[in-house]
Amino acid sequence: MLIKVYGSAVFGVEATTITVEVNVNKGIGYHLVGLPDNAIKESNYRIAAALQNNGYKIPGKKITINMAPADLRKEGSAYDLTLALGILAASNQIQSENIDKYLIMGELSLDGGLQPIRGALPIAIKAQEDGFKGFILPKENAKEAAIVGDLEVYGVENIIEVIDYFDTGKPIEQTKVNTREEFFKCLNFPEFDFSDVKGQESIKRCMEIAAAGGHNIILIGPPGAGKTMLAKRLPSILPPMTLHEALETTKIHSVVGKVKNMGLMSQRPFRNPHHTISSAALVGGGSYPQPGEISLSHNGVLFLDELPEFERRVLEVMRQPMEDREVTIARAKFTVTYPSSFMLVASMNPSPSGYFNDPDAPVTSSPMEMQRYLGKISGPLLDRIDIHIEVTPVPFEKLSEERKGESSVEIRKRVMVARDVQTRRFSVLESVHYNAQMNTKQIREFCVLDKASKELLKNAMERLNLSARAYDRILKVARTIADLQNAQNISTTHISEAIQYRSLDREGWLG
Repeated sequence: MLIKVYGSAVFGVEATTITVEVNVNKGIGYHLVGLPDNAIKESNYRIAAALQNNGYKIPGKKITINMAPADLRKEGSAYDLTLALGILAASNQIQSENIDKYLIMGELSLDGGLQPIRGALPIAIKAQEDGFKGFILPKENAKEAAIVGDLEVYGVENIIEVIDYFDTGKPIEQTKVNTREEFFKCLNFPEFDFSDVKGQESIKRCMEIAAAGGHNIILIGPPGAGKTMLAKRLPSILPPMTLHEALETTKIHSVVGKVKNMGLMSQRPFRNPHHTISSAALVGGGSYPQPGEISLSHNGVLFLDELPEFERRVLEVMRQPMEDREVTIARAKFTVTYPSSFMLVASMNPSPSGYFNDPDAPVTSSPMEMQRYLGKISGPLLDRIDIHIEVTPVPFEKLSEERKGESSVEIRKRVMVARDVQTRRFSVLESVHYNAQMNTKQIREFCVLDKASKELLKNAMERLNLSARAYDRILKVARTIADLQNAQNISTTHISEAIQYRSLDREGWLG
């Protein structure tokens, strides 16, 4: 008897429906075709034990299973439940009248229990698009999948629940989630707040500008100056995620199995990988490609602490994703694309010892050591960082103050006003949403300078030996400063402040 059941495969952040054709006929044998990987090939052992421990069995006949489309590689153990139900239905051990109306996924334990799967949200979205009545999956993934409307989602703990549902009509409790209500209910404020930061007013001003314009930023300062503390608080002043952004972000985290029992993600992600990370872990990849840290920080912040300690080749692979806001991973037989629109926040010491130009420094570095250390950061990478700011240690008088600083709530209000200005400005452009995304043509259109501002910028570039790469960055940052003041035109005040934020372009830093 031939039976069709349905599962799904995830490539990138999108799912493809897989038709599992199970044919049970006279003879002996078990044949699984359709480019399954080793985890799927081993499924017959898990299925046999799970069925036997629940009063069922794999029939002693010839079983042929085809996973279509047959030229698409399938991977993972999430097809266990799909295959098991197909075998039971094709061998007439359970009723199969409505089984093709549901998409079924889940990894089986030997006792018939179900383990969580990856990619439940993109699979649920595809199931709804393809017109399936419902989606049956492990209970731990049910809340995540139920974000999708117009799709019945049933979370189960054991294969016997699914068997009884199709065979005897015993109901399974449906998981329901009001997506908008869940989103706004979970829109809590981040735990880190700028009110905890003592002093550092100029640095907080830089962070506000970076958040308002979506600018990448690098913090340069000695150990203990507060670079990491400031970076962790940046998400608290970014505009709250929209529902669309939350769905996008949740899909990516779903693919790597980080959304169990969570439902919709409502906080902007903050990723802080260690400097020993590989290029594949940072941008994504592997034999079976998975999103990397830059995609997991999509719509959020990627913090690279001690930037020169990262391998140069690892940093270089970030250049294209930072420019295109997506990363494409190509393999011989397929290509996947992951979104990667993030804000980069980097930090570094000014020298190998960390105490550049400090007369009381316990350790000093030779000019050659300085050049080697700072040379680890390439010019093309710096081209994509708009703001460079020096962070100095906070004096004791500031640290001992009882008075708290300005809260993230107040700063975020100004950031959101500036973002609204940019939204209106770029409303006719599909690919640009905030100032940092402007290309050269758009900079010339939206960052027009008067004669005094041009003269100031010219003099600054000559006297401070600013590099040519600094020109566009200064204009974009100046545009954001003007937006924070709700100024229609860029003035000399905005230009002069923006010039201060190009420390690494000055002669003597990177040679």
